[in-house]
Amino acid sequence: MKLWVKIMIKSKLVFATGNQDKYKEVSKIFAGTNYELLKVTDVGEMFEIIEDGDTYEANAFIKAKAIFDKFGYPVIADDSGIEVEQLDNRPGIYAARYAGENCTYSDNNKKLLSELKELEKPHKAKFVCCALFYDGEKLIPAMGELKGQIVDEPRGNKGFGYDPVFMPDGYDITCAEMELEDKNKISHRGRAFNNLKNLLEQS
Repeated sequence: MKLWVKIMIKSKLVFATGNQDKYKEVSKIFAGTNYELLKVTDVGEMFEIIEDGDTYEANAFIKAKAIFDKFGYPVIADDSGIEVEQLDNRPGIYAARYAGENCTYSDNNKKLLSELKELEKPHKAKFVCCALFYDGEKLIPAMGELKGQIVDEPRGNKGFGYDPVFMPDGYDITCAEMELEDKNKISHRGRAFNNLKNLLEQS
């Protein structure tokens, strides 16, 4: 009697990011799929990419195309930000460098909190993310959002970016106080990449 064993051959995807916190989150989402998620450093040397688009999708595509053109692997990329209603949706696409070039997560949070200090609560906000796939021919974008509000001071140390100052609607803890698995179920990045993963599996 012959025993047939189905061997799953994983397709390699390069995640166009140098942010290890992002890689950790997204690799959890793609675990158990037909895709093997690689870091840029797994295929070559990371290089500077100028993100000068005016939308989340434009910046994500700039990153994806740059990595594809350089290394030739199918790529996933994202761009995300936080939009605060009372600040006319700032920082938006400039969230990562809101406090200036080479700023830290803490620098950004301090600037955001200082701008909201004298304004009436609640400080309604939302995280926004565009994730996309690009292989030189096919471009597949997917969006994700998470609504909530900015709290008075940073809380928690499990997240990164603006997680310590952002409390999702329906919760009494910040994203930085959540376990990664729980955060991935509701986060803007988790929603965007889960949507992208589903679109990839259907394509």
